[in-house]
Parts: sequence; structure tokens; C-alpha cells
Amino acid sequence: MPIDLATKRIVVTGGAGFVGQAVCRVLRERGCRDLQVPHSRDYDLIWPGDVLRMYQDMNPNVVIHLAAKVGGIGANRANPGRFFYDNMAMTMHLIEYARILEIDKFVQVGTVCSYPKITPIPFREDDLWNGYPESTNAPYGIAKRAALVMLDGYRTQYALRSAYVMPTNLYGPGDNFDLDSSHVIPALIRKCVEAIDRKSNSIDCWGSGTPSRDFLYVDDAADGIVRAAERMDEPVPINLGSGREITIIEIAELIARITGFDGELRWDTSKPDGQPRRRLDISRADRLLDWSPKMGLEDGLRRTVESYRQQMATV
Repeated sequence: MPIDLATKRIVVTGGAGFVGQAVCRVLRERGCRDLQVPHSRDYDLIWPGDVLRMYQDMNPNVVIHLAAKVGGIGANRANPGRFFYDNMAMTMHLIEYARILEIDKFVQVGTVCSYPKITPIPFREDDLWNGYPESTNAPYGIAKRAALVMLDGYRTQYALRSAYVMPTNLYGPGDNFDLDSSHVIPALIRKCVEAIDRKSNSIDCWGSGTPSRDFLYVDDAADGIVRAAERMDEPVPINLGSGREITIIEIAELIARITGFDGELRWDTSKPDGQPRRRLDISRADRLLDWSPKMGLEDGLRRTVESYRQQMATV
């Protein structure tokens, strides 16, 4: 039964981050005014005492859990233990105290990285358990996959209402452009813009460029997350994607054209490619959430490039 989020007190963990800000915008557009965003300086959510204190201070009806230890291939390879522990600890404590304090609904945002390395295209939610994730993303992906099991168990044993969505690779204004931890689109945008500013005639790109990805604009993802909070009571995994597949070479060439970089794209094949292909089946989101993406890839990239250039102009 759909709920009116405008009548609820909502906590958005990670609400100050890239996806969290977009989710908070959508919630406000839906009429929500009682939004609470815990900050890590006040509450370190890997510790149970801080989770309990946050819940007691903010007293939410609904929790949308977006806070995560996350990054691109390089960050995942460098921090596999931390990526598993931080994500698993936050999720376990948040769900357990949501149960103890009888919070109305818990919304967990998962990840496309939870899918097996070799998954038939398009990825369907029923394939989630048919293998182990790609190795560079596995600690992060398994922690997020385990959250689905926990929510399913808590729904069965404790009647905790919940929702579970799995966004694909996200991008958009406000993304993380740090080359040590960013994902592919912001990394390529920054490299192209900086190469233009330095008058460089080439940029270095990770891997072979042959893998494909399914890229979703952040505002479309936020809309899907909020719809899940409104409509879902059980943790049925739901893909959020564009339904389009594009190779890394193609996305790099598109970003180069949009930024105006006309130099060489040099591919460093000593760096890992990650999962070979990604494209999500989004028919379940259409059926259960009445959701589909609205932003086209080229328009979304233009907005992201423009936002990054404006950001750099103020530094």
C-alpha cells in the first residue's frame, strides 16, 4: 500500500552526498519537509552506539540508507577490507536498530556491483545469486547483497517493512571528481577538461575500453529510490538503469566531443577492465514502481560537464 512520504519524518543517511542530495530534492518536491541528514562528524554509522543515538535524536518513521564506502575500480582494489567492513557494519546496525525501535520502513540502496561477473545481458534480478561478483568490486557488492538477505529475514521474522533497489552506474552534477576514488564518467570528464586547460594532446584511460556499462542520471535514480520508499513493503530487488549499453571507448569519445577535447585517448591495458558487460533489465521497476528514466545520456553528460566547469571556476 503506497504511503504519503510528506507525512513522515525521514532520515536519509548519506543525504549530503552525490545521490543523497538528489534524493532529498525529490523528497522535497513530493512535499516532504521533515528530512533529517546525519553527518559523519556527528554519527559514525559503523558503530552501533552512534546508530542508536542517531535514531534516538532524529526519531524517524522512514530510513533511506544511502551512506556507503564507495569508489571506482582503483579505490575498490586498494581498500577491499574497508569497503566490505564499513558497508556491512553500517547496514547491520541500521537495520537491527530499525527493528528494535519499530521504524515504519527501511529503504536499502544496493548496487549493480552485486551481480555475478558473468551475467546474461540484460541483467535480471533473478540472476543476482547465480555467481560471484567481479573480483575488484566483490567486497562492496557482497556487502550490499547481504543487506538484501538481512532485510528479507527481518521481514519474515519481525515484519519490518522494507524496499531494496539496485542502481546501475550513476553520474551527474555533484559527482565525485577525485581521480583516486571517482567512477569512470567523472574521471574522464576531469581528464578531458584538464587536458584542454594544459593544452595536452592526450589523456590516459584505464583498461582496454571494450567493456560496456549502463549509465543512469542521478536524478532518475533518485526518483526510483523515492518511488520504492513510497510503494514497496517487501525487499524485492529492483533494478534502476537506463536500459542502454555503451562501451567505455564510446563513452570516452562522447565525453571528449562534449568537452571539446580533440586529442588522443590512450588506453592502458595494464589496468583492469572490471565486469565485461552491464545492461539492466528495468521491466520490474516499470511494473512495480511505474518508473522509467527520463534523461538522455548526451544531455545528462552535457549537464555534468557544465556543472564541473562551473565548480572549477569557483575554486
